[in-house]
Amino acid sequence: MRRPARTESSIVVKIGTSSLTGNDPGISREAVRTVVSNVSAARAAGHPVVLVTSGAIAAGLPAMGLDRRPADIPGLQVAAAVGQSRLMTLYTEEFEEVGIQVGQVLITRDVVARRDQYLHARAALDRMLTIGVVPIVNENDTVAVDEVRFGDNDRLAAIVSHLVGAGMLVLLTDTAGIYSGDPWISETAELLSAVRHTDEILDGLRASSSRGTFGSGGVATKVAAARMAAWSGIPTVIASAFVDDVVVRAITGADIGTWVDPSDSGLPARKLWIAFGSPSEGQLSVDEGAARAICESGKSLLPVGVTDVDGEFQGGVAVEVRNEGRLIAKGLVSMSAAEIVGARGVHSSVAGGEVIHRDDLVVLT
Repeated sequence: MRRPARTESSIVVKIGTSSLTGNDPGISREAVRTVVSNVSAARAAGHPVVLVTSGAIAAGLPAMGLDRRPADIPGLQVAAAVGQSRLMTLYTEEFEEVGIQVGQVLITRDVVARRDQYLHARAALDRMLTIGVVPIVNENDTVAVDEVRFGDNDRLAAIVSHLVGAGMLVLLTDTAGIYSGDPWISETAELLSAVRHTDEILDGLRASSSRGTFGSGGVATKVAAARMAAWSGIPTVIASAFVDDVVVRAITGADIGTWVDPSDSGLPARKLWIAFGSPSEGQLSVDEGAARAICESGKSLLPVGVTDVDGEFQGGVAVEVRNEGRLIAKGLVSMSAAEIVGARGVHSSVAGGEVIHRDDLVVLT
């Protein structure tokens, strides 16, 4: 199941706050130096690297005289504003020691929600990689609010993997990988060496919660990120940030951490954007016949199959498609919510066409 990353393909490496801080507030220079060593080694092996880093808020805590994350949004935003420059200074200094230039890229979800901005972000990252600059990506926590947040840097890393067409996503964390249970409380929890992105065991693990004091991620977000990457054919390795040469070992196919095997055929770029770049503005419930037509036959969603509409939205936006509460697809609607309500159960020739054309529909089951 494991295999090396494609020759000379770009690699996205994500490092979490807990791996940069340990149990104390503030960022460890030694931890940053370890990340830089891993990125440098991967580049020496012929792979351009994008680094997605957490830690801005943690970097700001000591300067603000705090010993834990603020609980309110303004407090978090201020900590991020204070800490982001400090975090980038550490990375810049350590990368310059090994002769590598870096560039800061701050992203919020609204940047990739619009197709034109999504393409601009992809072009900028591609240019940086082409000229040998390591992009250091973080969510823009200073201005982000819940409505425009990715929510964690694991999912952000998966989005970035789509943007650059990565050969592998490497999620570095404070455990050896994904376990069958919580290794901190269960002696019987076993490290999962390799799983497919569709394996049912991952469904249960998504219910796991974060145990970190200074970070926001956890097992659930890593499973979600790995599955997002899998839809574009990108494998994910989830491994300990504290293992020597962990990134090079991951991209060469060594047995390290947890390998999440991707889909055999990746989605085209536009459908990846529909699935993961564009936020959902509402939900459509469909009957069993429509669900089969979408999932098994690759058909468009017709008005006759829609049973319920949730949300107020205009045509052209992304919505989720559900059958008996289960998410089965996501797509760009050709009608507004009000128009769909009026067209429910009506033949498409009378209603004025499809609700979602199959070219604008991504099946997620």
